[in-house]
Amino acid sequence: MQRLIGGIVPAGVAHYIPGMNAAPPLLLTATTKGVLRLTLNRPGARNALSSELMAALKSALDGAAADNATRVVVIAAVGPVFSSGHDLKELARHRADGDAGRAAYAALFTQCSALMQAIVKSPKPVIAEIQGVATAAGCQLVASCDLAVASTSARFATPGVDIGLFCSTPMVALSRNVGRKAAMEMLLTGEMIDGEKAVQIGLINKVVAPEILESETMILANKIAAKPRATIKTGKEAFYRQLEMPLGEAYAYASQVMTENMLDGEACEGIGAFLEKREPKWSS
Repeated sequence: MQRLIGGIVPAGVAHYIPGMNAAPPLLLTATTKGVLRLTLNRPGARNALSSELMAALKSALDGAAADNATRVVVIAAVGPVFSSGHDLKELARHRADGDAGRAAYAALFTQCSALMQAIVKSPKPVIAEIQGVATAAGCQLVASCDLAVASTSARFATPGVDIGLFCSTPMVALSRNVGRKAAMEMLLTGEMIDGEKAVQIGLINKVVAPEILESETMILANKIAAKPRATIKTGKEAFYRQLEMPLGEAYAYASQVMTENMLDGEACEGIGAFLEKREPKWSS
């Protein structure tokens, strides 16, 4: 059953009351066995990342990070488009501002950057479930997630170059997922790639038939949700931190993390269970 975020009405859905003639929520949520599904719900606007939708998504991610019952987060979308990126109509409206929109654009792109970083910094693994087209900041959203499962109907692009707005912020996430040549080709040509190509270059993990997209994503989510929570948190944080370090520093940091991990109760139980040939009993 879908609901509003954590019982708290997020930005963009303040006037939504089921059964009344009001705007539907921008973000739908549902929780099953520790897996929180966040579903972008602006199909009429191609799930464009408006300021309100980004605020709702950021609020939900922050809530999930603090919720011990949430093990994994899945980001999905309603309609044929996963997300077309920034809301160009929202951007264009600020052309009439006294500063030609400079302050509004800076605030919006800063907000988007904070959202993407919240995904990376979240202690919970975040999986993108892509049913359709993901372009520009929508592609950035996919690239920012820890894992991604896509339908054969999915397509990906960073087409800002075609409208004179280079995908500079999407570039940050894209270039940290795929090789330089592949990233530059997407950024410079703006051309769409299909799911198989996205797997080849490392943008997503796998492609499945549309009718099994949700079930396949949930199988992956449930597999991760069954792992010990503190170990997953430790590992995700260490993964992203070491990526930005020189090789020697990365090994020194990772060695320190593993030392602390070895002293943790989860490692004691897990190793003990392995040696005793039994299933581990996780406390969390």
